[in-house]
Amino acid sequence: MESAAGSTSVERLKNKLREPAADIRYLLYRGYRRKGAIRFVSNHYRLAEEERHILTRLVFDPETASRRSNRRLACSQLKGCDIFIDGYNVLITIESVLQNETVWFADDGFLRDTRGIFKNHTNTATTYQAVDEMLTTLSVLAVNSATILLDTQMSNSGKLAQFIRKRAAQYPFKTAVTTSKNVDFDLKQAGHLGIIATADSVIVDAVEWAADLTACWMDQNGIVGESIGDGGNTYVNHRY
Repeated sequence: MESAAGSTSVERLKNKLREPAADIRYLLYRGYRRKGAIRFVSNHYRLAEEERHILTRLVFDPETASRRSNRRLACSQLKGCDIFIDGYNVLITIESVLQNETVWFADDGFLRDTRGIFKNHTNTATTYQAVDEMLTTLSVLAVNSATILLDTQMSNSGKLAQFIRKRAAQYPFKTAVTTSKNVDFDLKQAGHLGIIATADSVIVDAVEWAADLTACWMDQNGIVGESIGDGGNTYVNHRY
């Protein structure tokens, strides 16, 4: 569980970023380019690099946010479905929660961590715990099958794939685990075969239906994510 000091720190961060996030939403609503809007507002508020990274991960223009949100299926809709899972995207976010890191619901409704450790990720005991949590979530959701894709560029992805296969044998749904040099491409291509489980914006933008598996896991375990302001309304009413 998060400590009282950690909770206070998160609230302080949310309060600090709420107004910059609202400013960015307003500029995006008015048609400004996203990268320039985030840089301009971040410079204006003299935000640290980590704070800028959080805004980049969480704040989107209203059209994009609405489009992605409309593609996101509720957890209750995944029963009997064939799921194609962006393995590291899901596992790293679950890891963040297990390590008491803050995770955030972005304006598009998808849950994201803000550690930015993807390329430097290595398998740990927490990774293997995250695998069990992910598989248990899929079982509770009563999916028909799960195809889990892992990036070969990641350290020991083959070893992780073997571990997932071994653990998945204990569950009732059909499972396939593959490693790939082009996970993003493979998931986009699989969009017509089933539901894509990812919070990766590029993939969500390219498929018909997506699911936020980490959010489903958190919901099952009573864990609450954070957010900065109201991504659905703030930009409309904001004034300088």
